[in-house]
Amino acid sequence: MKKTLWDNYAKDADSAKTVIELESVRTKHLGRKSQISEELRKLSQMSTEEKRICGPELQAMRQQITADLDKRIQQKEQDSYDWESQRIDVTLPGEKRILGHLHPITKTLRSIEDIFLSLGFEVAEGPEIEQELYNFDALNIPKDHPARDMQDAFWMKEKDEKGNALLPRTQTSAVQVRYMEKHTPPFRIIVPGKIFRNEATDASHEHTFHQFEALVVGDNIHVSHFKAIAQDFFSTFFEKDITLRLRPSYFPFTEPSFEFDISCTVCKGSGCSVCKKSGWIEVGGAGMVHQNVFVSAGYERGRYTGFAWGFGVERLAMMKYKIDDIRLFHSGDLRFIRQF
Repeated sequence: MKKTLWDNYAKDADSAKTVIELESVRTKHLGRKSQISEELRKLSQMSTEEKRICGPELQAMRQQITADLDKRIQQKEQDSYDWESQRIDVTLPGEKRILGHLHPITKTLRSIEDIFLSLGFEVAEGPEIEQELYNFDALNIPKDHPARDMQDAFWMKEKDEKGNALLPRTQTSAVQVRYMEKHTPPFRIIVPGKIFRNEATDASHEHTFHQFEALVVGDNIHVSHFKAIAQDFFSTFFEKDITLRLRPSYFPFTEPSFEFDISCTVCKGSGCSVCKKSGWIEVGGAGMVHQNVFVSAGYERGRYTGFAWGFGVERLAMMKYKIDDIRLFHSGDLRFIRQF
């Protein structure tokens, strides 16, 4: 019987040409309706002596057929595998994977924040949709000041629940009084954020951009503190020695007020096309906080002194990365973004 079972199996296995046909042979010779299964079911009707002889023989035959089938299937799979199409040339260079990364504005913001945090500043935030009170009134900006005109601000038709006029903030200075209302000096904060102005766009102007505000308030704070901190910041940011220059100016929320320039980051002050041969680049505005702003925040007039200064983040990014058009930052052009 053992020889007959094997001969029948071997005949079918030899004629099978594919893996699928070999699996059919497995079902035929090892399945529930196979001859081996039929013989195993007959064991219950045999004597003890017959069981001792036939049982092990049938199990051994089952294992032998299983092993032979597995070997044949493995060989068929190897023979039919398309090795050439799946061949890997390990000497070829790998394909570069394009991964997402930070936007240049985000990188610049984080760099600025890291520098100020190392100088002992804290980060403060405020709403982008602001009340007229904090954006203009509390900053000592008169009702008839040109900054309130539609040419500079996007006024909203809606008002808040108290009837206050609302607008997308035109400057991060709007956070100054909000912060001072809840904190007692001394303190030093930075306010990074997005601002909005109703103006025409060109290579150096945008209606939506980022600004960075710094505010230091305490006892006996004066201009030299501002100049030392600003000079230290710009030298660290541009990774070279930077000199700061102050020029008299006017801002409603500071007195005295001044524009500040830094020595040209390209020619180091000797004069080039970037700085228009002057050796200086205008960066932003600053000044000692006006006492009216302190009063708006609830402080006693003359009790504290402090300075505030701000600058455009895009402008610093353009200077650092040699970008000639501010509109590229918000263009969504991946060819531009992937350079950073």
